[in-house]
Amino acid sequence: MEENNFLESPARNPEERDDAVLIGLIQRGQTDEEVDDYLKELEFLALTAGFRTKKVFIQRLDVPHVKTFVGSGKLQEIIEYLEEHKIKYAIFDDYLSPSQLRNLEKSMKVQIFDRSLLILDIFQQRAQTAQAKTQVQLAKYEYLLPRLTRMWTHLERQRGGTGTRGGAGEKEIETDRRIIRSQISVLKERLKKIDKQMMTQRKNRGRLIRVSLVGYTNAGKSTLMNLLSKSKVLAEDKLFATLDTTVRKVVLGNLPFLLSDTVGFIRKLPHSLVESFKSTLDEARESDILLHVVDVSHPNFEEHIKVVQRTLHEIGAGDIPVIMVFNKTDLYRLEDDEFDLTGEVQARTSLTALRKAWTKEGHKVLFVSAKKKSKIDEMRNLLYDEVKAIHLTRYPYDKLLY
Repeated sequence: MEENNFLESPARNPEERDDAVLIGLIQRGQTDEEVDDYLKELEFLALTAGFRTKKVFIQRLDVPHVKTFVGSGKLQEIIEYLEEHKIKYAIFDDYLSPSQLRNLEKSMKVQIFDRSLLILDIFQQRAQTAQAKTQVQLAKYEYLLPRLTRMWTHLERQRGGTGTRGGAGEKEIETDRRIIRSQISVLKERLKKIDKQMMTQRKNRGRLIRVSLVGYTNAGKSTLMNLLSKSKVLAEDKLFATLDTTVRKVVLGNLPFLLSDTVGFIRKLPHSLVESFKSTLDEARESDILLHVVDVSHPNFEEHIKVVQRTLHEIGAGDIPVIMVFNKTDLYRLEDDEFDLTGEVQARTSLTALRKAWTKEGHKVLFVSAKKKSKIDEMRNLLYDEVKAIHLTRYPYDKLLY
Protein backbone atom coordinates (compact mmCIF):
# COMPACT_ATOMS: atom_id res chain seq x y z
CA MET A 1 0.00 0.00 0.00
CA GLU A 2 1.31 3.46 -0.90
CA GLU A 3 2.04 5.49 2.22
CA ASN A 4 0.13 8.71 2.84
CA ASN A 5 2.65 11.45 3.54
CA PHE A 6 0.39 14.26 4.69
CA LEU A 7 1.98 14.15 8.15
CA GLU A 8 5.42 15.00 6.82
CA SER A 9 6.68 18.32 8.24
CA PRO A 10 8.78 20.50 5.96
CA ALA A 11 12.06 21.95 7.18
CA ARG A 12 11.26 25.22 8.93
CA ASN A 13 13.20 28.45 8.54
CA PRO A 14 13.84 29.74 12.08
CA GLU A 15 13.80 33.29 10.72
CA GLU A 16 10.19 32.86 9.52
CA ARG A 17 8.34 31.99 12.71
CA ASP A 18 4.56 31.88 12.96
CA ASP A 19 2.98 34.15 15.58
CA ALA A 20 0.94 32.38 18.27
CA VAL A 21 -0.75 33.02 21.60
CA LEU A 22 -0.32 30.74 24.62
CA ILE A 23 -3.23 29.85 26.92
CA GLY A 24 -2.99 28.32 30.39
CA LEU A 25 -5.00 27.86 33.58
CA ILE A 26 -4.21 28.24 37.27
CA GLN A 27 -6.18 25.28 38.59
CA ARG A 28 -7.11 24.23 42.10
CA GLY A 29 -3.99 23.41 44.13
CA GLN A 30 -1.59 25.16 41.75
CA THR A 31 0.48 28.21 42.66
CA ASP A 32 1.11 31.22 40.41
CA GLU A 33 4.81 30.28 40.43
CA GLU A 34 4.12 26.73 39.19
CA VAL A 35 1.89 27.95 36.35
CA ASP A 36 4.44 30.61 35.40
CA ASP A 37 7.08 27.88 35.09
CA TYR A 38 4.70 25.65 33.07
CA LEU A 39 4.01 28.50 30.64
CA LYS A 40 7.71 29.31 30.28
CA GLU A 41 8.23 25.66 29.35
CA LEU A 42 5.31 25.91 26.88
CA GLU A 43 6.90 29.01 25.35
CA PHE A 44 10.18 27.08 24.95
CA LEU A 45 8.25 24.21 23.34
CA ALA A 46 6.54 26.68 20.99
CA LEU A 47 9.90 28.22 20.09
CA THR A 48 11.34 24.77 19.37
CA ALA A 49 8.34 24.01 17.13
CA GLY A 50 8.87 27.24 15.18
CA PHE A 51 6.42 29.66 16.83
CA ARG A 52 6.94 33.17 18.17
CA THR A 53 4.84 33.90 21.27
CA LYS A 54 2.98 37.21 21.00
CA LYS A 55 0.90 37.05 24.19
CA VAL A 56 0.18 34.70 27.10
CA PHE A 57 -3.38 34.38 28.47
CA ILE A 58 -3.91 32.97 31.97
CA GLN A 59 -7.19 32.30 33.77
CA ARG A 60 -7.81 31.06 37.30
CA LEU A 61 -10.29 28.15 37.15
CA ASP A 62 -10.69 25.23 39.56
CA VAL A 63 -10.97 22.85 36.59
CA PRO A 64 -10.90 23.43 32.81
CA HIS A 65 -14.25 24.43 31.25
CA VAL A 66 -15.75 21.22 29.88
CA LYS A 67 -16.64 22.78 26.50
CA THR A 68 -14.00 25.43 25.81
CA PHE A 69 -11.18 24.88 28.38
CA VAL A 70 -11.36 28.58 29.40
CA GLY A 71 -14.45 30.53 30.47
CA SER A 72 -16.63 32.40 27.96
CA GLY A 73 -15.34 35.87 28.96
CA LYS A 74 -11.67 34.85 28.62
CA LEU A 75 -12.44 33.08 25.33
CA GLN A 76 -13.96 36.28 23.91
CA GLU A 77 -10.90 38.27 25.05
CA ILE A 78 -8.60 35.81 23.26
CA ILE A 79 -10.71 35.87 20.08
CA GLU A 80 -10.65 39.68 19.95
CA TYR A 81 -6.85 39.71 20.36
CA LEU A 82 -6.39 37.09 17.62
CA GLU A 83 -8.58 39.05 15.22
CA GLU A 84 -6.96 42.40 16.00
CA HIS A 85 -3.41 41.09 15.50
CA LYS A 86 -4.27 38.63 12.68
CA ILE A 87 -2.73 35.68 14.54
CA LYS A 88 -3.53 32.22 13.16
CA TYR A 89 -2.33 29.88 15.94
CA ALA A 90 -3.41 29.29 19.55
CA ILE A 91 -1.48 26.90 21.82
CA PHE A 92 -3.02 25.46 25.00
CA ASP A 93 -0.86 24.22 27.88
CA ASP A 94 -2.86 21.07 28.44
CA TYR A 95 -4.57 18.17 26.74
CA LEU A 96 -7.75 19.17 24.86
CA SER A 97 -10.52 16.62 24.38
CA PRO A 98 -11.86 16.13 20.83
CA SER A 99 -15.05 18.05 21.74
CA GLN A 100 -13.09 20.94 23.30
CA LEU A 101 -10.94 21.10 20.18
CA ARG A 102 -13.99 21.21 17.90
CA ASN A 103 -15.68 23.93 19.97
CA LEU A 104 -12.54 26.07 20.14
CA GLU A 105 -11.86 25.79 16.40
CA LYS A 106 -15.44 26.77 15.66
CA SER A 107 -15.28 29.82 17.97
CA MET A 108 -11.72 31.00 17.38
CA LYS A 109 -11.40 30.20 13.65
CA VAL A 110 -7.64 29.61 13.99
CA GLN A 111 -5.49 26.51 14.15
CA ILE A 112 -5.36 25.01 17.63
CA PHE A 113 -2.46 23.15 19.19
CA ASP A 114 -2.78 21.55 22.58
CA ARG A 115 0.33 20.49 24.47
CA SER A 116 0.20 16.95 23.08
CA LEU A 117 0.00 18.02 19.44
CA LEU A 118 2.78 20.59 19.95
CA ILE A 119 5.11 17.92 21.37
CA LEU A 120 4.17 15.55 18.53
CA ASP A 121 4.95 18.33 16.04
CA ILE A 122 8.43 18.81 17.57
CA PHE A 123 9.09 15.07 17.59
CA GLN A 124 8.11 14.91 13.93
CA GLN A 125 10.54 17.70 13.04
CA ARG A 126 13.34 16.06 15.05
CA ALA A 127 12.97 12.41 13.98
CA GLN A 128 15.95 11.24 11.91
CA THR A 129 15.95 7.44 11.71
CA ALA A 130 13.30 5.19 10.17
CA GLN A 131 12.44 3.95 13.67
CA ALA A 132 11.87 7.42 15.15
CA LYS A 133 9.89 8.57 12.11
CA THR A 134 7.66 5.49 12.30
CA GLN A 135 7.11 5.94 16.04
CA VAL A 136 6.15 9.60 15.68
CA GLN A 137 3.85 8.96 12.72
CA LEU A 138 2.05 6.23 14.65
CA ALA A 139 1.61 8.46 17.71
CA LYS A 140 0.34 11.34 15.57
CA TYR A 141 -2.16 9.21 13.66
CA GLU A 142 -3.52 7.82 16.95
CA TYR A 143 -3.83 11.36 18.31
CA LEU A 144 -5.62 12.64 15.19
CA LEU A 145 -8.03 9.73 14.67
CA PRO A 146 -10.72 10.96 17.12
CA ARG A 147 -10.14 14.59 16.06
CA LEU A 148 -10.96 14.44 12.35
CA THR A 149 -13.86 16.90 12.19
CA ARG A 150 -11.49 19.60 10.94
CA MET A 151 -8.28 17.67 10.70
CA TRP A 152 -7.07 19.81 7.79
CA THR A 153 -6.47 22.65 10.23
CA HIS A 154 -3.62 20.65 11.79
CA LEU A 155 -2.22 19.45 8.49
CA GLU A 156 -2.51 22.64 6.45
CA ARG A 157 0.46 24.26 8.16
CA GLN A 158 2.65 21.28 7.34
CA ARG A 159 1.64 20.54 3.77
CA GLY A 160 1.15 24.13 2.57
CA GLY A 161 -2.51 23.68 1.61
CA THR A 162 -5.20 26.28 2.02
CA GLY A 163 -8.01 24.16 3.41
CA THR A 164 -11.68 25.07 3.16
CA ARG A 165 -13.26 27.22 5.85
CA GLY A 166 -15.83 25.11 7.64
CA GLY A 167 -13.93 21.85 7.40
CA ALA A 168 -14.19 18.70 5.38
CA GLY A 169 -17.49 17.01 4.62
CA GLU A 170 -18.60 13.78 6.24
CA LYS A 171 -17.59 11.63 3.24
CA GLU A 172 -14.07 13.09 3.26
CA ILE A 173 -13.84 12.56 7.03
CA GLU A 174 -14.83 8.90 6.72
CA THR A 175 -12.30 8.45 3.94
CA ASP A 176 -9.62 10.04 6.11
CA ARG A 177 -10.61 7.75 9.01
CA ARG A 178 -10.19 4.68 6.85
CA ILE A 179 -6.82 5.92 5.57
CA ILE A 180 -5.58 6.62 9.08
CA ARG A 181 -6.79 3.28 10.50
CA SER A 182 -5.06 1.53 7.62
CA GLN A 183 -1.86 3.53 8.20
CA ILE A 184 -1.92 2.73 11.95
CA SER A 185 -2.01 -1.00 11.09
CA VAL A 186 0.82 -0.61 8.57
CA LEU A 187 2.96 1.40 11.01
CA LYS A 188 2.40 -1.06 13.88
CA GLU A 189 3.59 -3.92 11.67
CA ARG A 190 6.59 -1.88 10.55
CA LEU A 191 7.47 -1.10 14.17
CA LYS A 192 7.30 -4.80 15.08
CA LYS A 193 9.90 -5.56 12.41
CA ILE A 194 12.11 -2.65 13.53
CA ASP A 195 11.79 -3.75 17.18
CA LYS A 196 12.95 -7.27 16.25
CA GLN A 197 15.98 -5.83 14.45
CA MET A 198 16.81 -3.58 17.44
CA MET A 199 16.44 -6.50 19.85
CA THR A 200 18.84 -8.57 17.74
CA GLN A 201 21.33 -5.67 17.75
CA ARG A 202 21.14 -5.40 21.55
CA LYS A 203 21.67 -9.17 21.95
CA ASN A 204 24.73 -9.03 19.69
CA ARG A 205 26.51 -6.47 21.88
CA GLY A 206 28.17 -9.18 23.90
CA ARG A 207 28.79 -9.10 27.62
CA LEU A 208 29.32 -5.37 28.04
CA ILE A 209 27.62 -3.60 30.95
CA ARG A 210 24.99 -1.11 29.78
CA VAL A 211 24.67 2.43 31.11
CA SER A 212 21.94 4.87 29.97
CA LEU A 213 21.64 8.63 30.35
CA VAL A 214 18.08 9.59 31.28
CA GLY A 215 16.52 12.85 32.43
CA TYR A 216 14.18 15.73 31.75
CA THR A 217 14.55 17.25 28.31
CA ASN A 218 17.33 19.84 27.95
CA ALA A 219 19.09 18.67 31.15
CA GLY A 220 22.41 18.23 29.33
CA LYS A 221 22.46 14.47 28.64
CA SER A 222 23.93 14.76 25.14
CA THR A 223 26.73 17.10 26.30
CA LEU A 224 27.67 14.56 29.00
CA MET A 225 27.47 11.79 26.38
CA ASN A 226 29.97 13.68 24.23
CA LEU A 227 32.35 14.16 27.19
CA LEU A 228 32.23 10.54 28.32
CA SER A 229 32.33 8.88 24.90
CA LYS A 230 34.40 11.52 23.06
CA SER A 231 31.87 11.34 20.22
CA LYS A 232 29.72 14.00 18.60
CA VAL A 233 26.04 13.75 19.50
CA LEU A 234 23.74 16.69 18.69
CA ALA A 235 23.67 18.85 21.84
CA GLU A 236 21.57 22.00 21.59
CA ASP A 237 19.81 24.32 24.01
CA LYS A 238 16.47 23.10 22.67
CA LEU A 239 13.86 20.69 23.89
CA PHE A 240 14.12 17.16 22.44
CA ALA A 241 17.45 17.72 20.66
CA THR A 242 17.86 13.94 20.98
CA LEU A 243 15.11 11.62 19.71
CA ASP A 244 17.01 8.64 18.40
CA THR A 245 18.86 6.61 21.01
CA THR A 246 22.62 6.87 20.49
CA VAL A 247 24.79 3.99 21.76
CA ARG A 248 28.57 4.26 22.09
CA LYS A 249 31.24 1.90 23.41
CA VAL A 250 33.17 3.71 26.14
CA VAL A 251 36.45 2.58 27.74
CA LEU A 252 37.43 3.96 31.15
CA GLY A 253 40.88 2.73 32.13
CA ASN A 254 40.74 -1.02 31.49
CA LEU A 255 36.96 -1.21 31.53
CA PRO A 256 34.75 -1.17 28.39
CA PHE A 257 30.97 -0.60 28.64
CA LEU A 258 28.07 0.67 26.51
CA LEU A 259 26.68 4.19 27.04
CA SER A 260 23.26 5.22 25.65
CA ASP A 261 21.77 8.70 25.27
CA THR A 262 17.96 8.48 25.35
CA VAL A 263 15.06 10.80 24.51
CA GLY A 264 14.33 13.39 27.21
CA PHE A 265 11.19 13.17 29.33
CA ILE A 266 8.78 16.05 29.90
CA ARG A 267 5.71 16.91 31.95
CA LYS A 268 2.45 15.71 30.36
CA LEU A 269 4.21 13.65 27.68
CA PRO A 270 1.44 12.35 25.37
CA HIS A 271 0.52 8.75 26.26
CA SER A 272 0.60 7.73 22.59
CA LEU A 273 4.22 8.93 22.41
CA VAL A 274 5.24 6.97 25.50
CA GLU A 275 3.62 3.88 23.96
CA SER A 276 5.17 4.44 20.53
CA PHE A 277 8.64 5.13 21.93
CA LYS A 278 8.73 2.15 24.28
CA SER A 279 11.05 0.32 21.90
CA THR A 280 13.45 3.28 21.88
CA LEU A 281 13.25 3.37 25.68
CA ASP A 282 14.22 -0.32 25.77
CA GLU A 283 17.80 0.95 26.02
CA ALA A 284 16.93 2.46 29.39
CA ARG A 285 14.79 -0.47 30.50
CA GLU A 286 17.53 -3.01 29.72
CA SER A 287 20.34 -0.98 31.31
CA ASP A 288 22.41 -2.05 34.30
CA ILE A 289 22.89 1.53 35.53
CA LEU A 290 20.97 4.75 34.87
CA LEU A 291 22.65 8.15 34.98
CA HIS A 292 19.74 10.44 35.89
CA VAL A 293 20.84 13.88 34.64
CA VAL A 294 19.19 16.88 36.33
CA ASP A 295 19.41 20.56 35.39
CA VAL A 296 20.01 21.75 38.96
CA SER A 297 19.91 25.40 37.85
CA HIS A 298 16.22 25.10 36.95
CA PRO A 299 13.99 26.52 39.73
CA ASN A 300 11.67 23.47 39.55
CA PHE A 301 14.32 20.76 39.13
CA GLU A 302 12.76 18.70 41.94
CA GLU A 303 9.50 18.41 39.99
CA HIS A 304 11.53 17.41 36.90
CA ILE A 305 13.11 14.61 38.96
CA LYS A 306 9.62 13.34 39.91
CA VAL A 307 8.46 13.42 36.25
CA VAL A 308 11.47 11.32 35.20
CA GLN A 309 11.02 8.88 38.08
CA ARG A 310 7.32 8.40 37.21
CA THR A 311 8.14 7.83 33.54
CA LEU A 312 10.86 5.31 34.42
CA HIS A 313 8.33 3.37 36.50
CA GLU A 314 5.82 3.53 33.60
CA ILE A 315 8.29 1.92 31.18
CA GLY A 316 9.43 -0.73 33.69
CA ALA A 317 12.81 0.81 34.56
CA GLY A 318 11.96 1.91 38.09
CA ASP A 319 14.15 -0.66 39.89
CA ILE A 320 17.42 -0.13 37.99
CA PRO A 321 20.31 1.33 40.07
CA VAL A 322 20.53 5.11 39.58
CA ILE A 323 23.36 7.63 39.89
CA MET A 324 21.95 11.16 40.27
CA VAL A 325 23.97 13.63 38.16
CA PHE A 326 23.13 17.23 39.05
CA ASN A 327 24.32 19.15 36.00
CA LYS A 328 24.72 22.89 35.21
CA THR A 329 26.14 23.72 38.63
CA ASP A 330 27.84 26.72 37.00
CA LEU A 331 24.37 28.26 36.49
CA TYR A 332 23.06 27.49 39.98
CA ARG A 333 22.31 30.62 42.00
CA LEU A 334 21.52 31.08 45.68
CA GLU A 335 18.89 33.78 46.07
CA ASP A 336 18.31 34.62 49.73
CA ASP A 337 15.55 37.13 49.06
CA GLU A 338 13.06 34.92 47.21
CA PHE A 339 9.55 35.10 48.69
CA ASP A 340 6.71 32.63 48.48
CA LEU A 341 3.02 33.61 48.24
CA THR A 342 2.77 34.00 52.05
CA GLY A 343 5.51 36.63 52.04
CA GLU A 344 8.02 34.36 53.78
CA VAL A 345 11.61 34.31 52.58
CA GLN A 346 12.48 31.16 50.63
CA ALA A 347 16.25 30.67 50.45
CA ARG A 348 17.42 28.13 47.87
CA THR A 349 19.32 25.25 49.35
CA SER A 350 23.08 25.31 48.81
CA LEU A 351 24.64 22.61 46.64
CA THR A 352 26.47 21.29 49.72
CA ALA A 353 23.17 20.91 51.57
CA LEU A 354 21.60 19.28 48.52
CA ARG A 355 24.43 16.76 48.31
CA LYS A 356 24.02 15.91 52.02
CA ALA A 357 20.23 15.52 51.68
CA TRP A 358 20.42 13.20 48.67
CA THR A 359 23.34 11.19 50.08
CA LYS A 360 21.46 10.79 53.37
CA GLU A 361 18.58 9.21 51.45
CA GLY A 362 20.97 6.58 50.10
CA HIS A 363 21.48 8.01 46.60
CA LYS A 364 24.79 8.08 44.76
CA VAL A 365 25.13 11.72 43.69
CA LEU A 366 27.39 13.87 41.54
CA PHE A 367 27.40 17.63 41.01
CA VAL A 368 28.94 18.56 37.67
CA SER A 369 29.01 21.14 34.93
CA ALA A 370 29.21 19.50 31.51
CA LYS A 371 29.62 22.87 29.82
CA LYS A 372 32.56 23.89 32.04
CA LYS A 373 33.84 20.28 32.24
CA SER A 374 33.79 20.57 36.02
CA LYS A 375 33.90 17.40 38.18
CA ILE A 376 33.83 15.17 35.06
CA ASP A 377 36.78 13.13 36.36
CA GLU A 378 34.83 12.50 39.58
CA MET A 379 31.94 11.23 37.47
CA ARG A 380 34.26 8.96 35.44
CA ASN A 381 35.73 7.50 38.64
CA LEU A 382 32.34 6.76 40.23
CA LEU A 383 31.04 5.31 36.96
CA TYR A 384 34.17 3.12 36.68
CA ASP A 385 33.67 1.76 40.21
CA GLU A 386 29.95 1.03 39.66
CA VAL A 387 30.40 -0.63 36.26
CA LYS A 388 33.38 -2.66 37.50
CA ALA A 389 31.42 -3.93 40.53
CA ILE A 390 28.59 -5.21 38.29
CA HIS A 391 31.02 -6.63 35.73
CA LEU A 392 33.03 -8.61 38.31
CA THR A 393 29.87 -9.95 39.94
CA ARG A 394 28.37 -11.04 36.64
CA TYR A 395 31.59 -12.23 34.96
CA PRO A 396 33.97 -13.18 37.82
CA TYR A 397 36.48 -14.89 35.51
CA ASP A 398 36.70 -12.03 33.02
CA LYS A 399 40.08 -10.28 33.24
CA LEU A 400 38.73 -7.01 31.76
CA LEU A 401 41.46 -5.32 29.70
CA TYR A 402 44.43 -5.98 32.02
